[in-house]
Amino acid sequence: MNTPNVHGHVEDGWGKVADAFRANFEGNPGEAGASCCVYAGGRPVVDLWGGFADSASKRPWNEDTIAQVASTTKGATAICAHLLAQRGELDLDAPVVKYWPEFGAAGKDQIPVRWLLSHQVGLPVIDGPLTLEEAYAWDPVIRALEAQKPLWQPGTEHVYHAMTFGYLVGEVVRRISGKSLGTFFADEVAGPLGLQAWIGLPEEQEEKVATIEYAAPFTLEEMTEGIIETTGLDADTVNAWMTSVWGEGSVQAAAGTLGGAFDPTSDYFTKRAWRAAEVPAANMVADARSVARMYAATVSDVDGIRLLEPATVERAIEVQTDKTRMYGLPPGLDIPADRSFYMSLGFWRSCPPQPMLGPKSFGHPGSGGSIGFADPDAGVGFGYVMNLWSFRIGEPRASSLAAAVKACLA
Repeated sequence: MNTPNVHGHVEDGWGKVADAFRANFEGNPGEAGASCCVYAGGRPVVDLWGGFADSASKRPWNEDTIAQVASTTKGATAICAHLLAQRGELDLDAPVVKYWPEFGAAGKDQIPVRWLLSHQVGLPVIDGPLTLEEAYAWDPVIRALEAQKPLWQPGTEHVYHAMTFGYLVGEVVRRISGKSLGTFFADEVAGPLGLQAWIGLPEEQEEKVATIEYAAPFTLEEMTEGIIETTGLDADTVNAWMTSVWGEGSVQAAAGTLGGAFDPTSDYFTKRAWRAAEVPAANMVADARSVARMYAATVSDVDGIRLLEPATVERAIEVQTDKTRMYGLPPGLDIPADRSFYMSLGFWRSCPPQPMLGPKSFGHPGSGGSIGFADPDAGVGFGYVMNLWSFRIGEPRASSLAAAVKACLA
């Protein structure tokens, strides 16, 4: 296949995915450059790339171009934790202090590991202040999390732990394995599968990284309109949810700053220091082929390698946030988890704001639009990465590709 701006391979019966991929370049918000890959039955059936890795210089998006995937990183981090659980080295129901004794300060001694993975631990923000250098150094963040008291009684509420998720889960992995999360991922996931994916990018890979570009900014009001459309919730409910949980001054708005270290008005995420560090919630660099291959190996054999056994997957994808209330909602307002934050043990589940394939699909999206997921019933692994970042709930580019995969399977 070699059409203008789009290159790669598509097997018979999967042409609708190629059509959707090409259409994304002409849609809203469009594409600068992107790649999309689908594995079915343990082998790639779609592998596409196109556009520009850097629009200003007209540098093309090549077969080996890699991109920053933001919170799509969290799925890779969760896979590392579930590998340890599968081996019997990590008990998800054991208290965190079994592996990380210092975590028990400030009344946190009874918190089970599963609440770290399901965003229910009550530590979405760092009291701070922290510097960028302290965030990259790891230990200062860990010391802050050890000392901090949860915002709510753990296990009774949930909210997205945008940055702390990676440090919390990563420290448990480090205490058990003796390896940093990035090293564990390289040794146990990326290396065996031959992935072009890193949490802590080697300097020699820098020249392959696509430049982040931005679609026209979306206001909170525009995001709200999209949520109403995708979830079917009424406008008053969605407005109250967005304003209270995501609005200015909210805990969720502060969660991404990690105590001020990650200043959203700065360009820290365009620097080599950011990509070189290990931030296991947010800074993986990968191509779509690697994301799809990783997820495929959680639900099927890929060249003789299977990361997670079926029983491990069943435990990992059990939804947790349908049992607790979203932190920050006004009194009297409740939103169904399958319309807001349908989170299992480290993975999003398919729901209207984040559609995948079927009722057992699981994965993780990233800020800007990337996503990786697997579907156990279909035996599919999916990856989509891009460099034109658009901040919408239920990203339309990824959603159209997922819908095309579903149509091909039908």
